[in-house]
Amino acid sequence: MAAPSMTLEVGAGVSERVDPFGLDPAFRRRCIPPFRFLHDRYWRVEVTGAHHVPTKGPALLVSNHSGAIPFDGAMICASVELKRERTLRFLYDRFVENLPLVDAFYRKMGGVVASRENAITLLNAGDLLLVFPEGVSGVAKPFNDRYRLRPFSAGFARLALTLDVPIIPVAVVGAEEIYPLVGRVEGVGKALGMPYVPVTPFFPMLGLLGTLPLPTKWFIRFGKPIRLSAADGPVEAQLEAQRCKQKIQGMVRRLRRNRQSVFFG
Repeated sequence: MAAPSMTLEVGAGVSERVDPFGLDPAFRRRCIPPFRFLHDRYWRVEVTGAHHVPTKGPALLVSNHSGAIPFDGAMICASVELKRERTLRFLYDRFVENLPLVDAFYRKMGGVVASRENAITLLNAGDLLLVFPEGVSGVAKPFNDRYRLRPFSAGFARLALTLDVPIIPVAVVGAEEIYPLVGRVEGVGKALGMPYVPVTPFFPMLGLLGTLPLPTKWFIRFGKPIRLSAADGPVEAQLEAQRCKQKIQGMVRRLRRNRQSVFFG
């Protein structure tokens, strides 16, 4: 079943779908230049394996998560946009709804509040969908645990099994060092509607200047598609999720092993 939508006339003989979740294609196009600058110039993202991302039809992109602030999601979306010319949708945690400006921005850029129903709607509509099975714990890792993947939620595996869509494993290296996380202030975070406020060597000590991410060298690797064939069930889904985690952990290790330094590749 395709995602519900409306169609508006835009000029003579031109129509554009109104996305039920709030994706604003015009707004997204206006945001491409600054994100392309971050991708090409600031973090100098080196992308490999982009040909594994299908040019049409649904797929689940499953990635490790890091960075205190989820710039990794933005750079994965930018890589798919630049290399495959497709819009990559993404799921985000419900706590973001407590941050109205962030919530509105995410929706306009293609984000959708994380739920099984929303994911099914997007995949049935033929979209690419990015998920981070580590959840908030992925971005909350302390610096000495960087690139050690947290346990994966099995939700994405259940989706792949139920809908028979391919999983594209994604590994990101470089994001863990943009905000070296040395602590978390959970009380202040909860008061602001967030799980925590990150503490880095530069924030909050340097104020807004401390929120500037470091210009590390990034690598993003898209792996070969994975098709899950086990019967749909909680035990099978958890086993498949663990296998995907091990696959991505191995990809992350290889990327780290091959880079020359944090800032210069």
